[in-house]
Amino acid sequence: MFVTILVITIICSGVLLLVLSQSKNSNKKSRIHFMTKGKDAGFGLREIELLYRLATRCSVSDPSSVFISQSQLDICIRSLVRTTRLAGRIDSSTQDFLSRLYDYRKKIGIDNPNNKASITNSRQIDENQVLRVLAAGYGVNPSKVIKNIGSYLIISRPNNPKLPQSFSWTGMKLSIYFWREDDAGYVFDSEVQDEVFSRGPALKISHSENLLRTQKRRSIRIKTHKAAFLYILNNEETSNTIEMKPGLKCFVEDLSDTGCAVLIGGKGVAELRVKVQFILNNMGICFSGTVRGVEYNEKDNKSILRIEADPMPISTRNHILGEVFGMLPEEEELPFGNLDEEISENEAQDTSAMAL
Repeated sequence: MFVTILVITIICSGVLLLVLSQSKNSNKKSRIHFMTKGKDAGFGLREIELLYRLATRCSVSDPSSVFISQSQLDICIRSLVRTTRLAGRIDSSTQDFLSRLYDYRKKIGIDNPNNKASITNSRQIDENQVLRVLAAGYGVNPSKVIKNIGSYLIISRPNNPKLPQSFSWTGMKLSIYFWREDDAGYVFDSEVQDEVFSRGPALKISHSENLLRTQKRRSIRIKTHKAAFLYILNNEETSNTIEMKPGLKCFVEDLSDTGCAVLIGGKGVAELRVKVQFILNNMGICFSGTVRGVEYNEKDNKSILRIEADPMPISTRNHILGEVFGMLPEEEELPFGNLDEEISENEAQDTSAMAL
């Protein structure tokens, strides 16, 4: 009887050791695989180690999946953000690590095959697409697609107040630029076939079979409608300091870590240096930048300013990306005034004279 029990014990011990050995080897292989994937993704050894610990702490079944799966990486980032918020502060090394995770998360989002595919000819341009029309000797003029028909495009007559109403566009060679949302910039050449009337003065232009795809998007933007203040800067002045005094009232209409779109009253001015300030999830956000584009709605007398941000402080950039990727909790009490109460829907301030 004793011998039987001894034999069973030895067999069970052997099986247990074998299982533990296989598990250890499996974990070792999994870790080596993770290190290899992390290195291929561009992370440093310390960052890889930190991310592995984070993935295992979050009980990610396959830690290596964080390098290809948005959802698995989001679990890890959200856990890190929650931990730092509970701690009440975040040191510079953690900010750096969080910034690297956001950079990689942005790369996954931009490279996602489910994102909008690129287009190859002008027949694929959507109606209402905003255009910038370049005509030699007449500068760059705003326009938009009214109708896209198989044999031609109808675009609104380019808005150039310096040209007389009697000016004829027929026969002119055009270079047309546009930015396709969630995709990239494009340019193509065309010729004006005729002047027509379609929802107002318009041009009938030829299609192009060759679209040149220019700069790809560098960031992921989110739609928003946040009350904000706009401040005018001098020339190349840069400022990320929170202002205690109100600026020009406006609304932030979309946001990313590389800039934003701001709704103002009146007609905006391109290439103007500005600073934008608003509340984002219980934190004052402030960054400077340059107005790279203006979309003016004459009927409403309002403009959308496309602002390219200067390099931001890492804490500001991380906070914005936390909002972009949905890592932040709901907003709580505000640190300085409730801007949404101060600026009503119709109070975007007229800034027509702001460059004077």
